[in-house]
Amino acid sequence: MQRDRRAGVGPREPKKRFGQHFLEPAWVDKVVRAIAPSPDETFLEIGPGRGALTRPLAARAGHVVAFEIDRDLARALRDEAIANVSVVEGDFLETTADRLHAALAEVPAGSRLRVAGNLPYNIASPILFALVGLHAAGIPLADATVMLQREVADRLVAPPGGKEYGVLTALIGHRAAAERILKLPPGAFRPPPKVQSALVRLTFHAPSPAVRDEAVLHALVKALFSRRRKTLANALRAYPLPGGLEPGDLLARAGLDGRRRPETLALAELARLADGAAPPLPAPRQ
Repeated sequence: MQRDRRAGVGPREPKKRFGQHFLEPAWVDKVVRAIAPSPDETFLEIGPGRGALTRPLAARAGHVVAFEIDRDLARALRDEAIANVSVVEGDFLETTADRLHAALAEVPAGSRLRVAGNLPYNIASPILFALVGLHAAGIPLADATVMLQREVADRLVAPPGGKEYGVLTALIGHRAAAERILKLPPGAFRPPPKVQSALVRLTFHAPSPAVRDEAVLHALVKALFSRRRKTLANALRAYPLPGGLEPGDLLARAGLDGRRRPETLALAELARLADGAAPPLPAPRQ
C-alpha cells in the first residue's frame, strides 16, 4: 500500500472495515477551536487515524492518549514520537476502567480528563455507551467532543415525543448532557461519507435523576422502546416485573397514565417507573 511522503500520515487508502473517513485539513481548525483544549487537560482521542486532530490537540493540551484499532495507523503515529502523545493500539470498545487507569499512568495528577474523536459511524452508539460506562465506573471524564452521523446527533438531543427520541437519548442523557456544536458536510471528510455529520459535546454528570438500580432503568427503557408506539399498559408487558407486580400497579406507583406511549415519557418519568419496578430492598437485620 502506498504511503504519503509526509512523515506519520499513514496509509493513503482508508480501510472500509474500520469505517475510516479522515477529516480534511480545512475542517481541523474549526473542530479544534470547538474543542478548545488547554495545557492542564489530558485527552483520550478515539480513532486518531492519520493524526489530523492528534497533532493540534497535542500542541495545545498537556497529554493525548490516542486509541487506534488500525495497526498501520497506530504504528505510523507512534513512529512520529510526539513527546506528549501515547498511542494505544486496539479496539476502544474493549477498554475497561482498569486498562484505562494503566494507559493513564504517565498522565500528570490533577489533569482534567476529556475525550475527542472522529468516531466510526458504524459503532458510534456503542462507543458512547462505553464512555458513559467508564464514567459510571469512576473514570473522571469531564466531557467528550465527538464527530457523529447527523442522525445519531439528532437522537442525542431529541425531546420526548418525536421519532428520534429513544433508548440512546434516555440512557446517555441519564449521565451526560448532549449539545450539538457544529454541522459538518460530507466534503469535510475523505472519502466523503454518504451521510451528514455533526460535532457533539457530551458533558458527563452524576446520574440524574438518581435511581435505585441503574440496571433496571436500562432494561426497562430498552423494553419500553421496543414497543414505543403501544400504550404504556401494553408496552410494560415486555418487561418482567418483580413479585407479581402488574403494569397497572406500577403505573399507579409512578403516577402515569397507562394510555400514554413510551416515546412521550421524559427521563424523570422513566426513572419513576424504574424505581417502581426495582426489586424490593432487603429487610434490615435486627
